Amino acid sequence: MKVVVVGAGYAGVIAANRVAGKVKAAEITVVNPRSEFVERVRLHEQVAGTGEAATPLASMLRDGIDTRVGAVEKIGDGQVALDDGGARVDFDYLVLAVGSTVAPLAGAVPVGTWEGAEEARGALAGLGGGRVVTVVGGGLTGVETAAEIAFGRPDLRVRLVGTAIAGSLSAGARKRVRAGLDRLGVEVVEDSVERIDPGEVLLRSGASVGSDLTLWAVIGSVPELAARSGLAVESDGRAVVDEYLRSVSDPRIFVVGDCAAVPGARAACATALPQGAHAADTLARMIQGRQPEPYSMGYTGQALSLGRRDAVLQVSRRDDTVRRVYFAGRGAAVVKERICRFAKFGARTATYAWLRGQK
Repeated sequence: MKVVVVGAGYAGVIAANRVAGKVKAAEITVVNPRSEFVERVRLHEQVAGTGEAATPLASMLRDGIDTRVGAVEKIGDGQVALDDGGARVDFDYLVLAVGSTVAPLAGAVPVGTWEGAEEARGALAGLGGGRVVTVVGGGLTGVETAAEIAFGRPDLRVRLVGTAIAGSLSAGARKRVRAGLDRLGVEVVEDSVERIDPGEVLLRSGASVGSDLTLWAVIGSVPELAARSGLAVESDGRAVVDEYLRSVSDPRIFVVGDCAAVPGARAACATALPQGAHAADTLARMIQGRQPEPYSMGYTGQALSLGRRDAVLQVSRRDDTVRRVYFAGRGAAVVKERICRFAKFGARTATYAWLRGQK
């Protein structure tokens, strides 16, 4: 039984490790563009130089799992074609877990990818005191990036540009986020970006601001692999799946994480881990001749860092709608750090439990 996992983020790693634990006869191959496992929830630390986001992939996978470093060009009928022009990997079942990506405006460095985060880290290291860094994107990625840079490099001027700052949080939590950014000295501009020129960012309102380094913190697209391979996709490129997280085009292919069109799901490690684990459990059930169970997952909240000593934890209902309750401060920062560590632990050990969705 040959199982191929394409992508080694949270969803892909937990899927591979969980299949290895449940299907002893499986020959598992993980295909990934790099030989590292990247903690996406720590990319803002990587950018700011306050932490590290990469771990050797071999240390994250169980013994016996093979790895192939390379990018996948296409998934065909039981085969994965790599982009090196000739290599192919056969499969009986496949888990597609390529995540999401970014499409920045020209002139900006994307911080939502490993390569972009490394480029941004190098660029930041070369900036002298008093220089201006502009972070584009008012979502949690943008807020965390701006706050982390302001915390790690207090000698820089940090600006955050976005139309809705932390807009996925409750009103009270958003107010607390703004207070945390103010304490770190982050300038907040509620606007969108029209164009980025050398040394200048042009806003949609017509105003412009100076910027020595502009970072793009908007996660807005998924890789084209599913569409390129002929799988049914939605307009945004996410693969259409059934209630078991199998592609509606090919039941041998499971699609999990950011690249899967799962109703009610948002891009987060809190989504990727349950989906990867469920796909592995379903595959094991199918191989054993047992009836698979529909995927079900409920959210508990959102967490974002404001530097290393502050954070906001937003409590939500299972359907991901926010409650008025939130927690903030040093205690919240400790909890946020533990959440990040647990996510990595869950992927590596395949030991993970989650809240079921509402019936």
